[in-house]
Amino acid sequence: NSLVTSRLTMLSLFQVTFSSSVGVSLPCPAGGAPHAVLRWYLATGDDIYDVPHIRHVHANGTLQLYPFSPSAFNSFIHDNDYFCTAENQAGKIRSPSIRVKAVFREPYTVRVADQRSMRGNVAVFKCLIPSAVQEYVSVVSWEKDTVSIVPGNRFFLTSYGALYISDVQKEDALSTYRCITKHKYSGETRQSNGARLSVLDPTETPPSVTDSFQSGEVQVGRSIELPCIAADSGNYICEVTNSFGSKEVTGHLNVIEPLRVTLSPKNLKTGISSTVILSCAVQGSPRFTISWFRNTEPIVPDQHFSIQGAHNETLFITAAQKRHSGAYQCFATRKGQTAQDFSIILLEDGTPRIISSFSERVVAPGEPFSLWGGGCGWVERLMLFVHHSSVTCAFSHLERRPPSIRAMRNITAVAGRNTFINCRVIGYPYYSIKWFKDGTTPLPDNHRQVVYENGTLKLSDVQKGTDEGAYLCSVLIQPQLSISQTVYVTVKVPPLIQPFDFPPTSIGKLMYIACVVSSGDMPIRITWRKDGQEIVSGTSGVTIETKEFMSSLQISKVSLQHNGNYTCIASNDAATVSSERQLIVTVPPGFRVQPNNQDGIYGKSEVLNCSVEGYPPPKVVWKHAKGIGNPQQYHPVPLTGRIQILSNGSLLIRHVLEEDRGYYLCQASNGVGSDISKSMMLTVKIPAMITSHPNTTMAIKGQNKELNCTARGEYPIIIRWERGDTVIDPDRNPRYSITTNPNEKSDEVISTLKLKPAERGDSVFFSCHAINSYGEGRGLIQLTVQEPPDPPELEVREVKDRSMNLRWTQRFDGNSIITSYDIEYKNKSDPWELKHATRKISPTNNQANIVELHPASVYSIRMYSYNKIGRSQASKELTISTEEAPPDGPPMDVILQPMTSQSIRVTWKAPKKELQNGVIRGYQIGYRENGPGSNGQYSIVEMKATGDNEVYTLDNLKKFAQYGVVVQAFNRAGTGPSSSEINATTLEDVPSQPPQNIRAITVTSDEAVITWSEPPRMTLNGVLKGYRVVFWSLYPDGEWGEMQNITTTREQVELKGLEKFTNYSIQVLAYTQAGDGVRSNVLYIQTREDHPGPPAGIKAVPSSATSVVVSWLPPIKPNGIIRKYTIYCSSPGSGQPAPSEYEANPELLIYRITHLTRGKQYLIWAAAVTTAGRGNISEKVTVEPAGKAPAKILSFGGTVTTPWMKEVRLPCSSVGEPTPTIKWTKDSEDTAIPVTQDGHRNILSNGTLVLRSVKAEDSGYYTCTATNTLGFDTIIVNLLVQVPPDQPRLTVSTTSTSSITLAWIPGDNGGSSIRGFVLQYSVDNTEEWKDVFISSSERSFKLDNLRCGTWYKVKLAAKNSVGAGRISEIIEAKTHGREPQFNKDQPLFTHINSTHARLNLQGWTSGGCPITAVLLEFRPKGTWAWQSVRTNASADIFLAELREATWYELKMKACNSAGCGNQSSQFATLDYDGSTIPPIKSARGEGDDVKKLFSIGCPVILVTLGMALLFIIRKKRKEKRLKRLRVAILFPPLCVCVRVCLWLFCTWSSKNNRSFDTPVKGPPQGPRLHIDIPRVQLLIEDKEGIKQIGEDKATIPVTDTEFSQSVNPQSFCTGVSVHHPALIQNTGPLIDMSDIRPGTNPVSRKSVKSAHSTRNRYSSQWTLTKCQASTPARTLTSDWRTVGSQHGITVTESDSYSASLSQDTDKGRNSMVSTESASSTYEELARAYEHAKLEEHLQHAKFEITECFISDSSSDQMTTGTNDNADSMTSMSTPSEPGICRFTASPPKPQDYDRGKNVAVPIPHRANKSEYCNLPLYMKTDPFFRKQAELHDPCPVVPPREASIRSLAARAYHTQGRHMTLDPSKQQALTLSHGGLSSLTSTATLPQRTLTMPSTSSTSLAPSGAVAAGAGASTSSTGGNGPTPGSSKVGGSRDSLLESSSSGLGRLQKQNAGAYSKSYTLV
Repeated sequence: NSLVTSRLTMLSLFQVTFSSSVGVSLPCPAGGAPHAVLRWYLATGDDIYDVPHIRHVHANGTLQLYPFSPSAFNSFIHDNDYFCTAENQAGKIRSPSIRVKAVFREPYTVRVADQRSMRGNVAVFKCLIPSAVQEYVSVVSWEKDTVSIVPGNRFFLTSYGALYISDVQKEDALSTYRCITKHKYSGETRQSNGARLSVLDPTETPPSVTDSFQSGEVQVGRSIELPCIAADSGNYICEVTNSFGSKEVTGHLNVIEPLRVTLSPKNLKTGISSTVILSCAVQGSPRFTISWFRNTEPIVPDQHFSIQGAHNETLFITAAQKRHSGAYQCFATRKGQTAQDFSIILLEDGTPRIISSFSERVVAPGEPFSLWGGGCGWVERLMLFVHHSSVTCAFSHLERRPPSIRAMRNITAVAGRNTFINCRVIGYPYYSIKWFKDGTTPLPDNHRQVVYENGTLKLSDVQKGTDEGAYLCSVLIQPQLSISQTVYVTVKVPPLIQPFDFPPTSIGKLMYIACVVSSGDMPIRITWRKDGQEIVSGTSGVTIETKEFMSSLQISKVSLQHNGNYTCIASNDAATVSSERQLIVTVPPGFRVQPNNQDGIYGKSEVLNCSVEGYPPPKVVWKHAKGIGNPQQYHPVPLTGRIQILSNGSLLIRHVLEEDRGYYLCQASNGVGSDISKSMMLTVKIPAMITSHPNTTMAIKGQNKELNCTARGEYPIIIRWERGDTVIDPDRNPRYSITTNPNEKSDEVISTLKLKPAERGDSVFFSCHAINSYGEGRGLIQLTVQEPPDPPELEVREVKDRSMNLRWTQRFDGNSIITSYDIEYKNKSDPWELKHATRKISPTNNQANIVELHPASVYSIRMYSYNKIGRSQASKELTISTEEAPPDGPPMDVILQPMTSQSIRVTWKAPKKELQNGVIRGYQIGYRENGPGSNGQYSIVEMKATGDNEVYTLDNLKKFAQYGVVVQAFNRAGTGPSSSEINATTLEDVPSQPPQNIRAITVTSDEAVITWSEPPRMTLNGVLKGYRVVFWSLYPDGEWGEMQNITTTREQVELKGLEKFTNYSIQVLAYTQAGDGVRSNVLYIQTREDHPGPPAGIKAVPSSATSVVVSWLPPIKPNGIIRKYTIYCSSPGSGQPAPSEYEANPELLIYRITHLTRGKQYLIWAAAVTTAGRGNISEKVTVEPAGKAPAKILSFGGTVTTPWMKEVRLPCSSVGEPTPTIKWTKDSEDTAIPVTQDGHRNILSNGTLVLRSVKAEDSGYYTCTATNTLGFDTIIVNLLVQVPPDQPRLTVSTTSTSSITLAWIPGDNGGSSIRGFVLQYSVDNTEEWKDVFISSSERSFKLDNLRCGTWYKVKLAAKNSVGAGRISEIIEAKTHGREPQFNKDQPLFTHINSTHARLNLQGWTSGGCPITAVLLEFRPKGTWAWQSVRTNASADIFLAELREATWYELKMKACNSAGCGNQSSQFATLDYDGSTIPPIKSARGEGDDVKKLFSIGCPVILVTLGMALLFIIRKKRKEKRLKRLRVAILFPPLCVCVRVCLWLFCTWSSKNNRSFDTPVKGPPQGPRLHIDIPRVQLLIEDKEGIKQIGEDKATIPVTDTEFSQSVNPQSFCTGVSVHHPALIQNTGPLIDMSDIRPGTNPVSRKSVKSAHSTRNRYSSQWTLTKCQASTPARTLTSDWRTVGSQHGITVTESDSYSASLSQDTDKGRNSMVSTESASSTYEELARAYEHAKLEEHLQHAKFEITECFISDSSSDQMTTGTNDNADSMTSMSTPSEPGICRFTASPPKPQDYDRGKNVAVPIPHRANKSEYCNLPLYMKTDPFFRKQAELHDPCPVVPPREASIRSLAARAYHTQGRHMTLDPSKQQALTLSHGGLSSLTSTATLPQRTLTMPSTSSTSLAPSGAVAAGAGASTSSTGGNGPTPGSSKVGGSRDSLLESSSSGLGRLQKQNAGAYSKSYTLV
C-alpha cells in the first residue's frame, strides 16, 4: 500500500480570520489511497473534540466553527493554531499549522485629514483606519462632494486605499473628500469625515515627498503599487527634482517567491541496517527554516537520525530499523508561509524470492533466447536485472566453455536449525549434480536432507552426531567424467532452558525461581532481565545465584514494584536462547482520590477527579445520571473528543455544557476483590451572556429612544451600559435612565436604556454588559440619530455682472440621505419677505447659477437642505456684490468751451445713477477734427472720475479747427454708450509758418521792394489780418542797427529811407487776431552805392617851413567802397581860381603836402570818392607852414570799439619841431594814471599804444599828450572793449503738464548787440543738455513735449558778435503733476477669498501724470521671498494662488513720469470655509522683561542724574571757567546713559509698529532737519579770509566772564551772504537785475565812465542779516518743524531774517568763483555742489523757498568794495535793495549723541520752560536747557497762524565737534552791546508758531560756531531792571550748523569791545 497526498495549495489556509457572526469551515487539505483517515489537532498536539453549536469535525475531515456570541468566545477554540493529519497503511502526514482567529464586531471610525498642495502638484489623501481594525478594514471607494470618484483623468485610487489628485487645480479646494471602508469579515461599511484641500501658489522651494514607503513585501506574480515605482526586490529611491532642489526617499521592496519543497527520493524500499538519505530541496525566497516529521511526529536526532546541511535540508537514517518505516515530511517555513513534501520509506529484512520461474531450455549455439522470471528479495546473481518490481534474467548469447565448480567454504551449522549448502557450477554442458556424505553415502538419505535442482543441499533440523562431517558435490560433465568439491559442516548445539513459571503471589510473600539449562555445548552463560533491563543482584530486594548450568532468582519480600516480565538468557558459541515469564503481584482496587461534588462553568474545561489504584490496574468507568435531583438511573458517559477519561481515571469535560449537569458515578474494578464506585454531582454555572440585542437601530433627534438588551446566566446579574468607552451613569447624566427587570417566562434579565431625548452625539456604539461571578457578556448596538441636516456650506465660485455661480458642500446630512436643496436670495437692503427662491434642487448637484441679477448690486444669499426628517437651518448668509457691467447710459449735459487755440474744455455730468452699473471709474473723451481732410477717427483720452460734475481740457489740438467731442463713462467692467457728438472750434492762434516765396529787390541806394506769397492756409491758424516786415541793418563792425517793422495787408512792401550801401536783414511774418506768426528765414540784401558822406574829421599841421601834414577820418557814411580821397589845398588871397587837388590812397588817412610857402596860410579840406562819384567835402582847416612848430597830434581821439581778447592799437602820431614826446595816461576817477609799458601794454616809437588781449577792465578813457618846447597837444580815446553779453534774468512764467514757458530779461549786451539766445535744458537728475536757439528779439519761449511732473533744469545764454555770454542762473521748474498717491478713501481690496485677492488699482490717483506701471510685491508674513507682479493701472489685478488662511504683506509702487508712490498693507486670506482668521499676535519676546526693566529704570536714572547735575551746576555757577569745564566731563556718561536708555526704549516700543518694508538698523532716528539749497555750498566769510567749514572743527566754550563785560552800544548785525542764489519764484525774478553788468552789483550806472570802472567779473550776492531794532523789519522766516516720531506731535519754531543785497568786498570776492579763473559756469557750481553733497553736514540739507519780494527802499552805498571791517559792517547795517524771502526747512536727524556732548552755547542765557517746550525733541535732553527749572513761565500756547514775531533774537546752536580748550591766559573778555533789542518787534504775521521768550541776562555771541545760516546767539543786558520782554531761541541741527574757525575768536580779542560781524556765504 502507498500513501498519496495532495500538496498544500491554498496559502490563505496558513491563516484563517473569520467573523464571529459568520463562522468558518476548514477542509483538511490532504487525502490518500487507500482511503486516509483525516483528523484535526491543535498545535499543541491535542486532538479536536466536538463542542455542540461551537465546533464540529465532519466525516470528510472538514473543521467547522459555528457563529457565536462574544460571551461564548473561547481562545482555545476561536484563536488558536490547528493542523490536520491524513493516515493510512503507508503512514501518516500532517498539514502546516493554520492560524484560526475570530473577529468580533468592534466600534470604529475612519478619518481623513485635510491636506495642502501647491497648484500643479500631486495631493495625497489617506484614509486613517484605527490600528485595532486596520487588518480587517479596507478602502473600497472615495467620494468627492457625495459623488463617487471614478478613477481616471486626474484621480487615482491606489491599491492600499490612498487617493491621488494629480495636477492640482484651484477648484479642487472647493470640494470635500471622503473615503468609504468595508469590513472584510462582517461586511460593515463606514464613511469618513469630509476633508478639504488647500491649494497653495507655487513657490520657489525644493520639492517634498508627500507619500512614500519604507519597506514592503509582495508575492511573485502579484501586483504592487509603490508611491513612486518599483519592479523587483531591492532598495528603491524615489527622487523628485525641480529647479530649486530635490527630495528623495528610499524604500526596500522584498518580492516574496512562494516556497516550493521537493523531497527525494519520493518512495523508497530498502532493507534494515541500511543507510537512508532524504534530501529536501527548497525553492523560493531565502531566510526559511526546515523542520522534519515522521508520521506527524517531529524527528529528534539520535543514534539513527541526523539532520545536516546549511538549512537542515538533509536527513540521514543510519542502520535503519524496520520501525523507522513510515511517512517522512519536510516543512519549509518563512514568515507564516509554509510548504511541505513527503516521502514513504519501507524497510524489509528477507532474501530474494522467486515468485515466478521458467523451465530449462536448451538452445543451439548462436541462437538467442530470453528467460523471464519474477522474484523478490535481494538478488545475488549477476544476470538478474530489476525492472520495476520484476526480475528479468536475459541472455543475448551463451558461449560454450568447460564447466567448473566454484570454490566452497566450510560451514558451521546450529543444531536444530536449517542449513543450506550451495554447489555453483560454471560452464556448459554438465549433466547432473550429486551430493555425498563422507564421500560414499549419496544424499539424501533421510527426510531431513533435500537436494535441489540447482545443486543446493538443504539440511533441516541439523543434528550434531548425524549431520556433522564432510559433504562432496559431484558434477557429471561427461558420461564418464565428473568434477567434485568437498565442504565440511561443523554442528554446534545451542543451550536449552527448561520451562519455569511464577506462581501466583501477593504483597509481602517470598519468591524463588530457578532457570536450568538442560543441554548445549559448554560453556554456557546465564543472565536475568526484568522488562528488558538487566537485573543486578542485590537491588530492589532481588538476589541472583548462578551455577554452571543453573541460575536462581530470589525475592525476599514481594511488592508491586516487582511486577513485570522476567527473562532468563542462556548463551554459548552456538546461540543465545531465552525464556520469559511474568510475575504478577495482585492488588484489589482502591481510591486514591475520591470524587466530590463540583461546579463547572459553562464553556470552560472541567475535570471530575477520580483517581484509583490496584493491580492489575483497575478499569475506571464513568456513568451519568441527568438531573439535579436524586439520581434515578446512571448511563455510561459517552467518550468523545469533548469528554475523555484521563490516565489517572479522572473525567475531563473540555467544554462544559448545560446538559452536562447531574450526578456522575466513578466505578473501578481489576478482578481482584470487589469493585469500588463513588458518585458526585456536577453543577453547571452559566456565566452572564447577552442573548438578545439589536445590532443597529435608529432614533430621531429630540425624541426619546429605548435600547433593550436581554441577558442570562447565574444570578445575580449586573447590567452595565456604555456609550463608546464611557460607562453611562444616570445619576450624573439625567438624560439617560436604565431599568433592569427579570423575565418571568425565562431565566433572562431585560435591561432598557432610555435616551431622553436623543442627540446628535448619540450616533455612536452603545454596549450593554452583563456581568456575574462567572463571566461577562457584551452586546454591541449601533445607534444612528437622525435629524434635519446641517445647513450647507455655501460659497461663491464665480460672480459676474448679472449672474453668479454658487457652490456648496453638505457637511452633515443628519444621518439621512439629502433629498433636495433650496436657495434664497434678495437685495441686501430688502427684508427676506421679498426674497427670490429656487426650490427642489436635486441632491446630486452641488452648484447652481443665479441669473438675471443687477450689476454692481449687493445681494444676500442663503440656502437650505432637506432630508426625510426635515429642513435644515439657513446657511450662513453670504453678502455678495455682483460684478460691474458697462454703464447703460451716456454722460449727461456735455458742454464744450474753447479755452485756447489748442485746447477745449469739456464739462459734463455723470450718467444716471441707475444706469451706471457700478462705480464710474473714469471717462473716455473721444474727439475728432471735422474739417476737410480729416479721417473721421476719434482720438481717445481717459480721465479718472472725480464726482458728479466733471471737467477735462483737451489740449494739443489743431489751431482754429472744429472738433466733434463725445464722452463715454466707464467702470471696472467696461465702457458705456457715448454721448451725442458736440462740435466746437478752437481759438485763433498765430500762424505757424511764415509767408512763402519771399523776394527782395534793391531799387535805389535807399529803397528796396519786398514781395512774398501767403502762407499755407492750414498754417494760418485763424483769419489772416495782415503781414509784418521786420528789417534791420548790419554794420561792417558787426553791430546791428535798430530793428524796424512795417505792417501791410498786401503781399508787397516798399522799404524807403534805407541807409545807402548797407546790408539789411529782412524777415516777413503773417499775423492773425491772436498775434504775430512765425518769422521767415532771414533774407539779406544790400542797398546800392551812392556818393559818400564827408570825412568825419580832418587835421592839418605844419611839418616844416614848406610842408604840412594832413590827416582825416573816413566818412561816417561811406555809402560805398572808398576808392580814393581827394585833398584840396587853397591859399586865400593867392588869386588862384581853383584849389590844388591831391589824390590819396584810401588805405592811408594821412597826406603830406609839400612845396608850400613859409608863413602863408592855407585852407585844406578833403572829400571821399566812390564809384558813384565824389562825395561831400569835409570841413576846412587853416594851416601855416613854419620851421619851429609846437607839438601837434595828427591822430584823432574818440571812441574805439573792439572785441575782447584782441590786440588794439591806439595811434598817436605827432609832429612838431623840436620832435615832441608822447605820453599816454588813463583816467581813473578824478586822476590820470600814466600808462606803463609791460607785457600787456606797449608804446611804439610812433606813439601808438598797443594793448594786447584786451579785457573789460581795459575799457576807459586814454589820453595821449604830445609835448615839445613850443607846446603840447592832447587827444582822448574812449576804448570800448566788447565782451560777451551778461547773463539774462531767466524766470518761469507758466507751466503745464507738458510744457514750461520761460521769460527773461537780457543782461548787458557787452557792448555789442545781442544776436540771439541759446536755451539749454535737461531733466533735473541728468546732465544731458538739449540746446534750443532763439531769436534775439524773443523775450519768452515755450518748451513743449516735456515729461509730466518732472523737474527740469534750464539755463540761458545770450550771444553777441564777441561770442556767447555768461550762462544765466540755473533755474529749476517742474511740469504740473506729481507722483501717484493712493486715495485713502478707496478700498485697497475689492475681493478676498481663501486663494485670491483682487486689488483696487483704481484707488491710485495719477497726480496729473498717466500711471505707466504698477509693481506689486507680496509674501506670506514670516517669509523672506517676495513675489512680484507688474501691471498697468488700467485694470484691477488678481493675486492668485494664495495660501489659505494666511496673513500677507503687500507693497505697491505706482509710477509715472513724476516718480513713484508707495503703499504698504497687510491682508489675510480667508479660511477654506470662508471665515476670517485672527490677526497674528506677537509672541512675548525674550527681551520683554528687560524692556520693562529699562522702561522703568531709564526714567528713574534720568531724573536722578538730572537732579544731581542741576545741583552741581548751581554749586559751580560762580566759579571760574576751568572749573566749569570739569563739570562738563560729567556730560558724556550722562549723554551715553540717556542715549542708551532712549535707544533701548524706542527700539522696543517701536518694534511691533514698524512697517514691514522698512528695516530698522541701529538706534531710531530722531527728528530730521532737511535743508535744500540747490547747487549751493556753505562757506564762512569772515572778512579776513574764506575758510570752508567741515565737520571736524573745534567747538570753543565761552565763560560767564566773557559775557559780563560792558559793551559799547552800537549797530550789530550778523548775516548770511548768498552768491548765485536761486531766490526766484515762477512769477519772476527776485530783483530786477537788468542793469547788472558782469562783475558788478545791481546798482544804476551813473555814467559810462563809472560803469566801465566797476565792471568786475564777480557774482552778485545776497546777505541775510539780523540787526538791531533800527534795521527795517524785512524778514526772512524759517519754519523749523520737529516731528515727534512716537506721538505724532509737531513742534514749529520760527525765526526772522532780513534779506538784502550786499557789497562785493575784496575778501568776499576771493571766496567766490571768478569768471577769470573758472568762468562762473554752471558746471563749476555743479561740481562744487556735488562735492558739498559729500560733506556730512550737507547730506540732508534742503531749503524750500516759499515767498520772495522786493523792498521799496534802496541805497547806493554799496557801489564799490572795501577792505575795512567797519565799512563792511556799516554796509551790512544799511543794506542796499533789501528783500524778503520766506523759506521752510525740516530738521534733520541729530548726530550720535556722544558726538554732541561738548556743546558750545551762550552760558549766561537760561532757557525757561517756554523755551524748552518748543525745542526739538533731541535738544530737550541737553542738560543746559534744564538749568533754569525754577523759572515759572509756562509753555505759551500760540495759535500757529496767529503768532507774530516779537523781536529778532539771537539763535544759539550747538555743534558737534571735538572740544577744544583755550589757554585761560589768552582768553579775553568779549563784550558786545545789544541794546535796543527790547524795542525790536515785528509787525509781520507769519503762518508759523512763534516762540516768545523773555530775555533775562546779557548774552554775547558765541564765537565758537554757535551761529548758523545767518543767526547769531545774542541777548541784551538790562542791568538791574529785571527781564526785558524780548525773544530768544535756542535750537540746532547737525546738518545746518556751522562752526567758525579760531581766527574769529582772535579777531574778537583784538577788537576787544569793537563791533563784530560774520556772514555766511552760500556758493
